[in-house]
Amino acid sequence: MAEHSRIEWTQATWNPTTGCDRVSAGCDNCYALTLAKRLKAMGTTKYQADGDPRTSGPGFDVTLHPTALDVPKRWREPRLIFVDSMSDLFHARVPLDYVQRVFDVMAETPRHTYQLLTKRARRLSRLAPQLSWPDNVWMGVTVESDAVLDRIDDLRSVAAAVRFLSCEPLLGPLPGVDLTGIDWVISGGESGPQARPVEEKWLIDLRDQCLEADVPYFFKQWGGRTPKAGGRTLEGRTWDEMPRIGRRITG
Repeated sequence: MAEHSRIEWTQATWNPTTGCDRVSAGCDNCYALTLAKRLKAMGTTKYQADGDPRTSGPGFDVTLHPTALDVPKRWREPRLIFVDSMSDLFHARVPLDYVQRVFDVMAETPRHTYQLLTKRARRLSRLAPQLSWPDNVWMGVTVESDAVLDRIDDLRSVAAAVRFLSCEPLLGPLPGVDLTGIDWVISGGESGPQARPVEEKWLIDLRDQCLEADVPYFFKQWGGRTPKAGGRTLEGRTWDEMPRIGRRITG
């Protein structure tokens, strides 16, 4: 668990599952996979078999961590929490009953606000009717290119208090995005040694679509070899808008 996160649009991370696998082009340079390899080599318990660093562990295989379920209950001050920064809660190998347990924890801790993000929007839409959706849960999908715009339609069917898009890493233009029912858009370039470049015109066009639709826009980063390499300004200013729907976050 990270009590404090360096991700600009959240405050903390909580990983009741770890691990994932490739589902689309946005996964090609997955930061979580790289970090998981490093954590496994360091002997971090979550990435070892049975917590034993001497044995080959799960690494980035999808793994459930029931002992992590109570972590948000121990955080007394309200926090904005990114759920599964090292995984995807809607991966096919995460059973429905476990997803429901995660949602139960979120419902039981209304002082926090939770941000969930998935690339598996179709499974999300199928499971959504079987989940409770308390008003402190924000649900998002990754939309890195126009090849995966159908994820937005799946998201629109979900009864979350806030529905958002993460267009990061932005790998191409997204003209004419239907933002109906969307409450927030994040965008940014890719970071890491093999980062694919983002074009300014893609970002400006997406921002302008948000302005026209009156949807809050958050520009996370230009990216590059490191997340901070290119800075965070777009046309001379930062864009740190947050959803207007939902609860005020303090702390």
